[in-house]
Amino acid sequence: MKKIIFTEKAPAPIGPYNQAVLSGNTLYASGQIAINPASGELITDNINDETKQVMENIAAILEAADMSFENVVKATIFIMDMNNFGAINTVYGSYFNEKTAPARETVQVACLPKNVNVEISIIAVK
Repeated sequence: MKKIIFTEKAPAPIGPYNQAVLSGNTLYASGQIAINPASGELITDNINDETKQVMENIAAILEAADMSFENVVKATIFIMDMNNFGAINTVYGSYFNEKTAPARETVQVACLPKNVNVEISIIAVK
């Protein structure tokens, strides 16, 4: 069985997918980009602000599933420019306890939706 997770506190999907799917105790969240759900504004002019918005969108989805960043077991970070890794990693890391942080990979890609600089997806377990 799967349960669709949706919250207005994160951007609505822009294609044929959902913000997240809960299957059993496992949450699979779609990649989030830096769209402010309240204003619809896309934040791309500052990598720190962009990453923070991505993480806030993930936080809202986790909350909608009655979870937190402590439940995250796996994260995937897609970035346009590996030179931004340090800044992205600092913001990303501020949302986790380093001792219980999830497994993760970070990959540089050629292009992301809406030409954003960073997209992050997660898997969480309750």
